[in-house]
Amino acid sequence: MSKNDSALFYTCSLIEFIGRKCCQKRSAVVNFLGEKTISRIYRNADILHCEVIDSVADRYIELLHIPDGKFDNVASCKYTVPDYWTIGAVYERLIEDSFERITAKEIMTVFTSWISDAISNYNTDFYYQPRDYLKECFQQGSILMI
Repeated sequence: MSKNDSALFYTCSLIEFIGRKCCQKRSAVVNFLGEKTISRIYRNADILHCEVIDSVADRYIELLHIPDGKFDNVASCKYTVPDYWTIGAVYERLIEDSFERITAKEIMTVFTSWISDAISNYNTDFYYQPRDYLKECFQQGSILMI
C-alpha cells in the first residue's frame, strides 16, 4: 500500500464534487456510482484528472442519472467551506490508513459509513482532525473524546 495515492485522491475528490453538485450525501453518490464505476474511476484516474473535474462529473451524473437531492452541506455551512480537493484528501488518508489493500469496495465502505456524515458537517472541525484520530474514530465507530 502506498501513501499519497493520487488515484485514490482523485476518486475521493470526484465523489465529493458530484455530491456537492447534485446535493447528495456522499453515501448516495457512491451507491449511484456503484462498485464497478468506482473501480473504473480509480483505475483511470491518471487519465481522468487531465480533464476538468466538472466535465468528468457531468459525464457520470448524466450516464448514471444521478438526480439532484436536498443535501446541501455547502449552503448550510456557517464558516469557510473546505474545497472538494481538501475533503478528497481527508477521505484518501482515512482509506489509506484503514485498509491494507484499496479497492472500490473499501472506498464504498468509508463513504457509506457513519463517518462520511461527520466529515460532511463543515460546521464542525471533525474533517480537520489529524489522520490518526480520524482512523481511530472510524475503527471505533464513533467520534472519540480528545
